[in-house]
Amino acid sequence: MINRIRDIRRQKGLTLADVAERCSPPTTAQTIGRLETGMRQLSLTWMNKIAAALEVEAELLVRGEESDAPKYVARLTADGAEALPAPRDAILPSVLGGETGLVALDIEHGAGEYRAGDQLWLRQHGPDDYPRLLNRDVLVPRPGGRFAFGRMIDRDDSRVAILAPGAGTRQVVVEHPAWIAVAEMLVRKL
Repeated sequence: MINRIRDIRRQKGLTLADVAERCSPPTTAQTIGRLETGMRQLSLTWMNKIAAALEVEAELLVRGEESDAPKYVARLTADGAEALPAPRDAILPSVLGGETGLVALDIEHGAGEYRAGDQLWLRQHGPDDYPRLLNRDVLVPRPGGRFAFGRMIDRDDSRVAILAPGAGTRQVVVEHPAWIAVAEMLVRKL
């Protein structure tokens, strides 16, 4: 089995100390480091603690050696492409962030910066988060099973105004939306 704790921790932008502090009960950064490098036995108990700290499923922390998962092999810097010291697993952001509240939008007709064939992954938020979503691309449910998609350009306590992508579009006002999903990841085939 291949230990993926370091790959997941780095993709989430966490330090060893961050993960150690998030464990219940908290532990030390040194312990997390030893577990992720294999210097200490990774028991089921530790897998569950670290998975909870990283907010992922425990089975994501290890994979079989025969697995043919996609890998990061290089990074693009200001000086161009450079090799990584060692390849590491590329784990989908939708898996890393947990699948709670994720919805997807299939772009069949290009508009604005979106092209036909794109997939847009969005995360649902409740009314308490609406102020933070201003000037972001969002999907909003409307009555009758319809939706509005575009930039949230205005809001007040009871409604939001959405401007669809593309030139010459009109705003759509939605009263008391049950949720708003904000764009989080764009998947585009080349």
